[in-house]
Amino acid sequence: MLIVVDANRLFSALLSKGTVFEVFLLNKSLKKIEFISPEYLFTEIGRNFGEIVKRSKLSPNELSEVFETIKEQVEPIPFENFNKFADEAKEVSPHDKDIQYFALSISRNCGLWSDESFRKQSRVEIFSTGKLLRFLRDE
Repeated sequence: MLIVVDANRLFSALLSKGTVFEVFLLNKSLKKIEFISPEYLFTEIGRNFGEIVKRSKLSPNELSEVFETIKEQVEPIPFENFNKFADEAKEVSPHDKDIQYFALSISRNCGLWSDESFRKQSRVEIFSTGKLLRFLRDE
């Protein structure tokens, strides 16, 4: 299954090794989900890494381990590969900062792992962390 992952999911995993990280950890061995994201996601993570380190409940070693586990599973996709879907994405994205995530989802005809609030639109299927965990566990 192909899923676009947004920055909020990655920030959540980096701040604490909770259920979001569990999705990446399970998928690392099961390989049932192919994660993609706009290329700028890792730029955004890098720009906010100092704040992540300050706010994280993880030690520097744990944070590094979590980041590597995630990074090896998320394929960054350059915006030029899906930018022609930006106008369509603007119509359904609740925030301008999320347009690239919706555009990538639309371009690949796949779901988006993001906030429940994104379910107010019907163009892109939104996956919760719980739904992905159930999928990985075959529940």
